[in-house]
Amino acid sequence: MRILLTNDDGIDSIGLHVLVRAMCELDGDHEIVVAAPDREFSGAGAALGALHLIQPEVHRSQIPDCDAETWTVNGPPGLCVMFARLGAFGAPFDLIVSGINPGANVGRAVYHSGTIGACLTGRNGHVSGVAVSQSVKGFSVEGQAWDDMVRDLHWESAAAVAKSVVQALVDDMPTETVVVNVNVPDQPVSEFKGWRHAEVGVQPPRTVASAELTPIPGKTEAYKVTMQWGEKLDLDDGTDGRLVEDGYVAISYLTRLEHHDRPDLAHADKALDALLG
Repeated sequence: MRILLTNDDGIDSIGLHVLVRAMCELDGDHEIVVAAPDREFSGAGAALGALHLIQPEVHRSQIPDCDAETWTVNGPPGLCVMFARLGAFGAPFDLIVSGINPGANVGRAVYHSGTIGACLTGRNGHVSGVAVSQSVKGFSVEGQAWDDMVRDLHWESAAAVAKSVVQALVDDMPTETVVVNVNVPDQPVSEFKGWRHAEVGVQPPRTVASAELTPIPGKTEAYKVTMQWGEKLDLDDGTDGRLVEDGYVAISYLTRLEHHDRPDLAHADKALDALLG
């Protein structure tokens, strides 16, 4: 079993290092390969970049206390996975594990998360994945305030859950490709209330509420964008974000985007009939 590890926070992320060490302790004969971005790519989703413009470079790297083959890539996690799927890092992979992301990837954040985007990119190539995220108390995203919040995260809790899920998959892989989205509360495993299958919510626990253009002095028609956080939201019962807030590990099985018939769009169908027959 060949397992590819990646993330969207970069090769130096504590979460990645903790996750890699946990994967190196899996039972059985498994080959662990790490291919992660050389810098921060949070919010990149499943982006690859403009293939006709990028000049990809790959460098050998190393993660302490684990002898896994390790590479850094000068691009987003989706690109790391694409290169792996095309053979840049050896034989085909059987599973992708992405994380540990500081901050829950719940609600509409699922669409933008590079952690999940890596696994979705793999799923497009018929490779299952596990995306692992650890909730963060507080909502600052700027500079040292963010560093302070993530400094004491219970990384080992997320790693323990990830190891359990990944071990189950490698022991009995699903018949259909899947992305398992794992979100873990920021507390010791002994304090978890349990785990639940979670509906992907519409909202994360808190969102950016406004964006304001502020003129840049000395520049004509140039502006900075200032964003403000909104109030904490009351999430619906059973959603991924609410379950994590309530102390549960939230597990969501993500599938591919599919077409759904929409009778309420009959007018669009008629317009196309009129144009194209």
